[in-house]
Amino acid sequence: MNLRTLMQAGPAKANELFTKLSETSDGAVKTRERLFAELKAELELHTSLEEQHLFPVLRRNAETKELVGDATRENRELRAKLGELDSVPKNDEAFLPQLKELQKLFRQHARDEKTEILPAVQRALSEEQVQGVTEKIEAGRAEAEQARQEEAEERRAQARQERERAEEQARQAEAATQEAEASASRIDEAARRVADATMQPMKTAVDVGRQATRLVASASETAGLRTASSLTNLFFAPWLGMMQGLQAPSPRGLAAGQEVIPLGEEVLEVSKRTENRGTARIHRYVVETPVERQVTLQSEQVVVERRRPTGTKPNGEILTEVTVEVVETAEVPVVEKRARLREQVVIRTERTQHVETVRGVVRRDEVDIQQPGRKQAGSSPRAVPAEQ
Repeated sequence: MNLRTLMQAGPAKANELFTKLSETSDGAVKTRERLFAELKAELELHTSLEEQHLFPVLRRNAETKELVGDATRENRELRAKLGELDSVPKNDEAFLPQLKELQKLFRQHARDEKTEILPAVQRALSEEQVQGVTEKIEAGRAEAEQARQEEAEERRAQARQERERAEEQARQAEAATQEAEASASRIDEAARRVADATMQPMKTAVDVGRQATRLVASASETAGLRTASSLTNLFFAPWLGMMQGLQAPSPRGLAAGQEVIPLGEEVLEVSKRTENRGTARIHRYVVETPVERQVTLQSEQVVVERRRPTGTKPNGEILTEVTVEVVETAEVPVVEKRARLREQVVIRTERTQHVETVRGVVRRDEVDIQQPGRKQAGSSPRAVPAEQ
């Protein structure tokens, strides 16, 4: 790559970034910040490479020494304008007008390089000097590009680590939810077993009572009433106290002229809890696709023709040594890649509602009123006549 092509590569990329920034709207703050960061890095790299590798060589040559002062002043103005634009909020209305001023200043800078500095370099410097400057600038650009790639790779690695941490936290939360559900199931099973164990003595008492009743009935038929009464006392005496204590509370009298019997009831209350129904994962990855483009290149070659003069009188000096140098130029393709927004994948959650009927069984207290000689009054509480 020659010096002209290398020096024009920076302005070409900067002009492309200027165009992209000009097409953004005030609401695209993130896009503007990203494009402006790339533009700032490109302009600072372009000016710093000139000042480090090109200007020192021009200062040592008498023919190009005067050009260094003007070029250095233009670089200072460019940096100052770039700093002013950097301080402007990217959604401000003044951003685009100041961007146009910066673009105008940079175009003038690139035009001066193309029309003044590069021709002077080619005239005043030797091929070895030009090649040395070219190699240094090319190495500087390669080093800066390598640093940008390493920085981008580091950002991707950090994003990948954050994504992995988020997935691990989601897995831990899911495991904790499953463990909580398992613990709740074990507690419910233990409570059911305790309830079954509590009810077992009452069931046993009922079964024994039924067996005793059958034996008493059989004894009454064979041995008479007295024997049946003895058998009744024999079988029912051990269980009578327990059955009365479990099923029928003993009546009590009124205290202080009245007795208050509280009547309670159960109320079905339904609460809500959030369960983890699974994790949706959206993974972005890079696919490489081969592409090709056709570009038209131009080249300038020196054409030397020998022809017969139209007259015998010379137009200039003759019989002296004359050397004419003409620079041949040729365009070569400069391959660059830029990233653009192709599509957006929006990830969000939608909340819906539905009504679900929850059924259960609740208990409540009722009372039976027994009063001798009175009929039932009202529908609730229920009144029954007393036994004679």
